[in-house]
Amino acid sequence: MLTTSQTLLQKLKEPNPAHAWERFVDLYTPFLLLWARRQGLQASDAADLAQEVFAVLLRKIDKYHPDKGRFRTWLRTVCHHKWCDRRRSANAHLGQATAADLADLEAEGKLDQFWEDEHNAFLIRRALVTFQELREIFAPQTVDMCIASLIDERSGADVAQQFGVTANAVRLAKLKVLRRLRQELAEFLD
Repeated sequence: MLTTSQTLLQKLKEPNPAHAWERFVDLYTPFLLLWARRQGLQASDAADLAQEVFAVLLRKIDKYHPDKGRFRTWLRTVCHHKWCDRRRSANAHLGQATAADLADLEAEGKLDQFWEDEHNAFLIRRALVTFQELREIFAPQTVDMCIASLIDERSGADVAQQFGVTANAVRLAKLKVLRRLRQELAEFLD
């Protein structure tokens, strides 16, 4: 199960959490912007919503406790409430709910699954970008062997034959790349 790093969340609660908040904002801004855009907000409104969510989190992060539930569920709730606040403000001059508002209420039961799917898709995209960045750290062949073995689900012997190395070299390449990938995505994974 993919979860938010409790280590990063603990650092957000420390006396001088500037670096942790910087890292948290760097990690979660793309995800929040994507979510807000998929809710129909324009780019500038999505950015405003993300800032509002971060402002709430800054004030209330101490109220989050892992024993009361997953962080992503809590974050989703904050996002959804801020989004609803924006919708209410935008529709306040109308004095009535729109058909879209009613549809949103009906679809709310699907919000948890939507959030989970979006988070997982975000992690996959981030991992793919990280694979490309790892080509600058490791020899491209090392990353290619890992991809062939892991993503293409090819046997170590098959990959070894393709790259002209031993099966053990393929296993070592896979281990090195996956170790670094886990480090890069640690804030999202426990």
